[in-house]
Amino acid sequence: MKRILAFMTLLLLCMPAVATDIPSRVEMSYAVTTDIGQGELNEVMEIRHINGAYSYTIDSEAQATGIYKLVKPGSIIRKSQGMITKHGIQPAHFSDQRESKQPSIALFNWEKHVITLQHKGKEEHKPLPRDTLDRLSFSYSFMFVPLPKHHVEKHITDGRSLHLSRFKISKEKLHTPIGEIDTIVLTREEEKHAKVKRKLWLAPNNHMLPVRIVSIEENGREIEKMVTSINISYKPEH
Repeated sequence: MKRILAFMTLLLLCMPAVATDIPSRVEMSYAVTTDIGQGELNEVMEIRHINGAYSYTIDSEAQATGIYKLVKPGSIIRKSQGMITKHGIQPAHFSDQRESKQPSIALFNWEKHVITLQHKGKEEHKPLPRDTLDRLSFSYSFMFVPLPKHHVEKHITDGRSLHLSRFKISKEKLHTPIGEIDTIVLTREEEKHAKVKRKLWLAPNNHMLPVRIVSIEENGREIEKMVTSINISYKPEH
């Protein structure tokens, strides 16, 4: 009996941090507000369990709506895919394509600890720090790992560059189109003259899913993404 208990304990420790109540599919919709117009964002995360291993894909598509669509008729399409280990999300491939432009791509080689960035026809190889995430997978990463008490530090890539980001943690009640939500807020701590800013609201009662994101991009444009619907499926994927 002791041997059986020891074996079961070892088996649980070796499994990735994916509990039985973790969804197999999450569909998120957001209203997007910018300083020059409105838009909508739809994201789908799928988790699969095959031969004892967990994999994930996240597909994201944003597009303008209304009059703004006449100015920005194309879409922003992002995709992240990889594995889920006991340490959380481990991306293998990330892409970010805007309209008809060539996509920015990040390739993660965890065996050689090298990340390859492809942007505007150029390719760059850099050392791959442990637990690096892409911009898309970062928003969903706390579904699988516990959140520290005060600060989060992560290397994050957007396919163009790789930076260490530090976020302070706070709590806030958020009023949304789907009701009031208790949230944990991650606010990126920026250097004094930094152009890029980012703030993320996570819902602990909904698998730490991102329900609001506010960012200021390199071009100075402020973008707000506010959740309008959440659809969660628990059916196992094989």
